[in-house]
Amino acid sequence: MISHLSGTIRAKKTTFLMLDVHGVGYKVHCTHQTLESVALGDECALFTHLSVREDALDLFGFFTYEELELFIMLISISGIGPRSALGILGLERIEKLVSAIAHGDVGYLTSVSGVGKKSAEKIVLELKEKVVLLNIEDVTTTTRHEDEDVLEALKALGYRSDEARDALRLIPSDIESQSDRIREALRLLARS
Repeated sequence: MISHLSGTIRAKKTTFLMLDVHGVGYKVHCTHQTLESVALGDECALFTHLSVREDALDLFGFFTYEELELFIMLISISGIGPRSALGILGLERIEKLVSAIAHGDVGYLTSVSGVGKKSAEKIVLELKEKVVLLNIEDVTTTTRHEDEDVLEALKALGYRSDEARDALRLIPSDIESQSDRIREALRLLARS
């Protein structure tokens, strides 16, 4: 199994990058945050998971080992495949996802990650105890609920869910009040 790759980025598309490792090109599926943080020609090291199906071998890459571990936990749940798990990881910072799972916040998972209520309940049920082992710094419940409200406020103002989520990810963690977070999100959205 391929568990780590280091090389030069030779191509970058919307859902994957091509990593040249000593003359061999590996197609590695990544979250859009990972893809946005690298450029062609960059040296890059990724923790990887090789997904084996009868019709394909797919590599999924992550900057941190904790992201890889959460990805593996997600795909261990019946009904959540590698692409769905990558989508869930790509919609929010890992700290917030782990906190939502650990606190059993099904509403947050459905609003932020776009998974249905049944899938979110299944994720919480199966991973609530396991995510504690990741040793990821916890995010407070207040911040999670504020982000859910900020997301809803931005959607009510006409922004698409993906635009609103992207803006939420860019808001500095020291901006805590809901009104300040909305104001900062609007400022970020106006710039893009």
